[in-house]
Amino acid sequence: QCVKTIMRLLELVFLILASCWIGESKRRNVLLIIADDAGFETEVYNNSVVHTPHLRSLAQRSLVFNNAFTSVSSCSPSRSTILTGLPQHQNGMYGLHQGVHNFNSFDGVQSLPLLLSQTNIHTGIIGKKHVGPGSVYPFDFSYTEENSSVLQVGRNITRIKLLVRKFFKTHKEERPFFLYVAFHDTHRCGHSQPQYGAFCEKFGNGEMGMGRIPDWTPVYYSPEQVKVPPFVADTPAARADLAAQYTTVSRLDQGIGLVLQELRAAGYDNDTLVIYSSDNGIPFPNGRTNLYHSGIAEPMLLSSPEHRERWGDTSQAYVSLLDITPTILDWFSVPYPSYNLPGNPTTPVHLTGRSLLPALVSEPISWNSAYGSQSLHEVTMYYPTRSIHQGAFHLLHNLHYLMPFPIDQDLYVSPTFQDLLNRTRLGQPTHWFKSLKEYYYRERWELYDTRTDPLETKNLVSDPSYSTVLETLRQSLQKWQWETGDPWVCGPDYVLEDKLEPRCRPLYNGL
Repeated sequence: QCVKTIMRLLELVFLILASCWIGESKRRNVLLIIADDAGFETEVYNNSVVHTPHLRSLAQRSLVFNNAFTSVSSCSPSRSTILTGLPQHQNGMYGLHQGVHNFNSFDGVQSLPLLLSQTNIHTGIIGKKHVGPGSVYPFDFSYTEENSSVLQVGRNITRIKLLVRKFFKTHKEERPFFLYVAFHDTHRCGHSQPQYGAFCEKFGNGEMGMGRIPDWTPVYYSPEQVKVPPFVADTPAARADLAAQYTTVSRLDQGIGLVLQELRAAGYDNDTLVIYSSDNGIPFPNGRTNLYHSGIAEPMLLSSPEHRERWGDTSQAYVSLLDITPTILDWFSVPYPSYNLPGNPTTPVHLTGRSLLPALVSEPISWNSAYGSQSLHEVTMYYPTRSIHQGAFHLLHNLHYLMPFPIDQDLYVSPTFQDLLNRTRLGQPTHWFKSLKEYYYRERWELYDTRTDPLETKNLVSDPSYSTVLETLRQSLQKWQWETGDPWVCGPDYVLEDKLEPRCRPLYNGL
């Protein structure tokens, strides 16, 4: 009996030591790479024109999502959702953060970098931050537009490479890390630095006055080469615009290659979850600032060294940028805290996104919904919209549909939009799939079957055969709005009265 007891004790000691060894050897880190206004102009998503070998290589070690969406098609609001897991109407980042726009998340928001830093995880950000306040989004290591030139930390891929190397040199090996690399490519810059071209495609190319980025080998494309997205007018102006965009896609790709090389050189390749996506749709008409499919569909790659069984696979599951925070918390086994926010002061906040890690094991069969919520882009661009994608159907609620849809500054001065304006003004063919008037003035409710109508041109709201679908989606959307404390939940024909009891009270305004 004594020998059996000793043997049992030895077995327990062995199990404890083994579990400790496994726990220590299973170090986990995260590298999050977010591009700026980037879409599907890569070889990963079957655009064979653009040279993106590094993204293609990453895709071979990733699960590639074909139905990934942002929840808001605007830079700062989207970045706030990435780093909080909360839609913009819940975290308070209703519009752009910088300058006159001045939007910030609520002080009490428990962001991803905040939660990770509290659990001894080393956090770093390189590139475009574009969110605030600093107390809500603290990073241990930070090189952003707040303390550097955004062109240098967001587009100069040599500078980015050296900053990633610096982060790893300052990182203590016993701590896990979360590194967020936010490229400024492929954002337009013709409105702010026109000397560098429409997309900053000349920045750092070695020409007179452009400077040089040592690690960048510029790749140029002709307008005849480009693949015009179906929602963009096929005109010479748009093709030239897209050709310039492609050059910056190539710079983005080369930069991603440098970042991944630094990860390998530092010895973290086999214990780091790598996520790649973009913040919103491309900056063309019907793209960014819209909750149409063309404005919210995103690239998404998820690469785990621990889940090789789905490397190179594609997933049809509906996923969202709202899923990034719960995925990273799950990877680090960090719980989400209980707390309240102004939009729903009596109910604790919870994440409506989900961890994507189960998708790395097997294809999800019931992930078929994604929600959208847009309020502003620039402070003058108020056009609140809510949406739900569910299976083939996409429902949008344009709360202020009687107003014309607003146009952001850098899109307005772009060659593509100026060409569209001029053609419309002169009564010439625009070669676009809708008129400018149809783009400006929208119905309150828009329902589309995206499988039979991918461009979302036929509104099914008034079709009685879709009345059940319409009502089901409206109820699901409103349920999500209540759940996430949306201040706009009652608009535009009711007012939210939440002091006595949360309810919508009628305005009798004729809507």
